[in-house]
Amino acid sequence: MATPLFYILAGLAIACAISCVYHKNPIYSAVSLVGVFISLACIYLTLAAPFIAAVQILVYAGAIMVLVIFVIMLLNLDEERPTNRLKYLYGIGGALGLVLLAQTFFIFYVVKTAGKTSAKTTDAGQSLSIGTAMYTEYLLPVEIVGIMLLMAIIGAMMMSRHMTQRKLELVTDNEGDGES
Repeated sequence: MATPLFYILAGLAIACAISCVYHKNPIYSAVSLVGVFISLACIYLTLAAPFIAAVQILVYAGAIMVLVIFVIMLLNLDEERPTNRLKYLYGIGGALGLVLLAQTFFIFYVVKTAGKTSAKTTDAGQSLSIGTAMYTEYLLPVEIVGIMLLMAIIGAMMMSRHMTQRKLELVTDNEGDGES
């Protein structure tokens, strides 16, 4: 039962990815990308990794896609733009797609020819094993990522404060010029 379900969910993820690339409207592409994320979360559930599936839904389908849609709305990308300007990229994209397809078939070939090994995967993807690994073996990288995210937040706040002050200075300069 798991194999047909995997192929159905993988086919749905591939169809949503093709739809994401196919649509000219960026909002439709973003919604198709949400479909890819949900399909991947379902695949994680079939692989007995509920924590990774929940993170996939919460972080990617939730927070990241809200950010992407916000940026799309902010930039107002619904306007018609010339699409024939970068025609040479179609050939490069097709060639890179063929390389990716060749790599995929190579991986399938290696997996089929490799012998079956009995690895312990009963706790892979479980929140207890992830938490144990994060706060024992990988504690230093987790702390470094936390500090880097804190620095990024402080930098964004400083940049927004600087931009707000410049806008206020421009507004007061323009109001002063109008009264003269």
